[in-house]
Amino acid sequence: MKSGPLAGVAVVELAGLAPAPFAGMLLADLGADVLRVDRATPGADVLGIPDDPLGRGRRSVGVNTKTPEGVELVLRLAERADVLIEGFRPGVAERMGLGPEQVHARNPRVVYGRVTGWGQDGPLAQSAGHDINYISVAGALDPIGRAGQRPVPPLNLVGDFGGGGLLLAMGVLAALHERTTSGRGQVVDASMVDGAALLTTSLHGMHAAGVWPGERGQNLLDGGAPFYDTYETADGKYVAVGAIEMRFWAALVKVLDLADDDLPVHVDQSQWPRLREIVATAVRRFTRDELVARAEGTDACLTPVLSPWEAAAHPQNAARGTFVDIGGTVQPAPAPRFDRTPAATPEAPHEKGADTAEVLAELGFDADGVAALRKAGAIA
Repeated sequence: MKSGPLAGVAVVELAGLAPAPFAGMLLADLGADVLRVDRATPGADVLGIPDDPLGRGRRSVGVNTKTPEGVELVLRLAERADVLIEGFRPGVAERMGLGPEQVHARNPRVVYGRVTGWGQDGPLAQSAGHDINYISVAGALDPIGRAGQRPVPPLNLVGDFGGGGLLLAMGVLAALHERTTSGRGQVVDASMVDGAALLTTSLHGMHAAGVWPGERGQNLLDGGAPFYDTYETADGKYVAVGAIEMRFWAALVKVLDLADDDLPVHVDQSQWPRLREIVATAVRRFTRDELVARAEGTDACLTPVLSPWEAAAHPQNAARGTFVDIGGTVQPAPAPRFDRTPAATPEAPHEKGADTAEVLAELGFDADGVAALRKAGAIA
């Protein structure tokens, strides 16, 4: 049995892209026994990445779900599972014969987690889309960008991962908790629009209170404030400044060798353009590492802007083991942390279908049964 707070929880993951695999990774990281159902004959994925970290920590069985025998095999896996997760468009799993009703007929205790862009209903439910489309409708894309310029896609972190996979994993855990009293599973409908909108809750509060009055790039946390932004250093790199509170701003002024008496009041929005130029000029006098060294041990809220590939070497991340090397790929470690049931370092991703024989043996298939499945085209 794996270690972690979810040890003993069995999950069947119907292979997909981005949000569902991320949810499967999170559950596996925390100790769940996640079995990914891949295609019997793996083809080229849209974003095919060798040893994709999103596939870490779980076994893979190759099944052709276009055959009755393949569908029956997945249903048998679901009979032993606590959770099944999928990321297809609404209705696809049902047409496969693997929708909630079909699964619950075999195991009513299964938590059936599904993640889509638009949700299971609504006028756009059957429409195609990607992260950028979902967060645009959710109101999460418009605030991101510079004043007077177009919105900037925040990679696919807000929709696919934060508003999608993470939301699905949270929903699954909530449903598992509820099952301890009801004894029944239920369907978790995670929509990336819903999740991305949820991430903007604080913005709605600030807007209603009148403290987010400006357009894009003109507010407190969107780069509009000169004390909450990024600045280029002498060596062409960048530092991040988050000196909002007065005492933090005072510490930053000292780090930058500025004369406090000559500076405009940092919270006076009318003075932000002038103050921004003062800070930018001061920052350009130093390299990134020089500034970071000057800020060390202070509350100036000044940090280096690191690439994902640099981040593992930062002393804070190194001290906590925030990144781990799995199969030769440096990647984020499981999070959060638990004092009594810590998660182990995940295994490297298995080849698609690599564990089919092992899983079939666990289900009780003998050589003749395996041969029959192969003949029917249910497995490769």
